[in-house]
Amino acid sequence: MRRVVFNQKGGVGKSTIACNLAAISAARGRRTLLVDLDPQANASRYLLGPALDTQKKTLAHFFDDILAYKLFPDKPDAYLVTTRFPNLSVLPSDPRLEDLQIKLESRYKMYKLREALDSLKTFDEIFIDTPPALNFFTRSALIAADTCLIPFDCDDFSRRALVTLMDSVREIQADHNRALRVEGIVVNHYQARANLPVRLVEELRSEGLPVLDAFLSASIKIRESHAQALPMIHLDPRHKLSREFEALYALLAA
Repeated sequence: MRRVVFNQKGGVGKSTIACNLAAISAARGRRTLLVDLDPQANASRYLLGPALDTQKKTLAHFFDDILAYKLFPDKPDAYLVTTRFPNLSVLPSDPRLEDLQIKLESRYKMYKLREALDSLKTFDEIFIDTPPALNFFTRSALIAADTCLIPFDCDDFSRRALVTLMDSVREIQADHNRALRVEGIVVNHYQARANLPVRLVEELRSEGLPVLDAFLSASIKIRESHAQALPMIHLDPRHKLSREFEALYALLAA
């Protein structure tokens, strides 16, 4: 199963959701890969910590090799990095991805990620983190994925952006990946006692949008999780947010 976590709006929790779901998958004994297509490399930093700085091969090197038309290119598994968490590996990002984007798009290399992931037969689950834009890398991810998770931050700006986002996904479905399925909208930073989040979720459901029943609460604990490069189930498995991530994973795996 390949899941892309996608939203064109920044700050909605894409990297956090992708990494925590990947960590739970790995903790349950499933061979799991996190693919980080965001040049900011937040997901890579989250799972690798300081070890990210010592990596000699990243996704930037992978795409470099594609552009160079190497006669004997490295296989995709040459770019994998094993994390300190059992069963969890990363295809790490690199700020140089930003510079490669125009070249990759002009040479129409959007299917290369799917080809690479097709060759990685050893993983049970693959989670793909994306930048906050509809660009070459997000299109590549949507083409490569089986399903799409859409994080939704509980504010009106995120609500308005959903219309454009759903149109973008439908375009990819029609032109490049008919098998792609929207698995659901993940409500993030939810506050059950606040009127606005409750109203926004009700509006989404009334419009027939696939809002998942497992909500993620707002919590300062997630910043500690980022700072220590420890997904929530490893930082504090009894925390409310850890249980919510596990409930979300269970819902997806059902």
